[in-house]
Amino acid sequence: MKSLWIVSYLAAALGLYHQPVWTLEEIPFVPTPIEVIDRMLELAEVNEKDTVYDLGSGDGRIVVRAAKKYGARAVGIEMDPELVELSRQKAREEGVSHLVEFRQEDALKVDVSPATVVTLYMLPWFNEKIRPVLLRHLRPGARVVSHDFGIEGWPPTEVVELEKIEVMPGGRKHRHRLLLWRIEGNSGLP
Repeated sequence: MKSLWIVSYLAAALGLYHQPVWTLEEIPFVPTPIEVIDRMLELAEVNEKDTVYDLGSGDGRIVVRAAKKYGARAVGIEMDPELVELSRQKAREEGVSHLVEFRQEDALKVDVSPATVVTLYMLPWFNEKIRPVLLRHLRPGARVVSHDFGIEGWPPTEVVELEKIEVMPGGRKHRHRLLLWRIEGNSGLP
């Protein structure tokens, strides 16, 4: 399964496919580096008035960071029960349990309407499926930040290429890319 993940991740990063190689339950957890998280939250201009939803929250690092650094309320949506429990433990250790919530749910079925910021580090097929949900339910002024992968048919408001370059499995060099969208209205899908 690990080799399938590496091939699939690289194919997605290079834009070579749009259909999932795995089901939603099989999406691998790939942790976002803290410096990338910080830049995502800065790009979204997160503050203490925000409610951040991280779809596919993994070990909860984005949620915990938003609460600890900015005082924002934050919600992590994750399907893996072990990662949900790990996230809750990290929130307790960091002293932000009162600001965060972690739910074991399908990110494609969650109600995102309370969010003012949504963060994503999902593959293109997921982003394409979540787009109508975001556009239908987020209020004007809400921000969406995606790590590495765009949303087909929805041009971002801003794109930031980070200076840090990581060496991926197989020796491929990877430069992190962040994409920001601002919700301007709920009048329907573009």
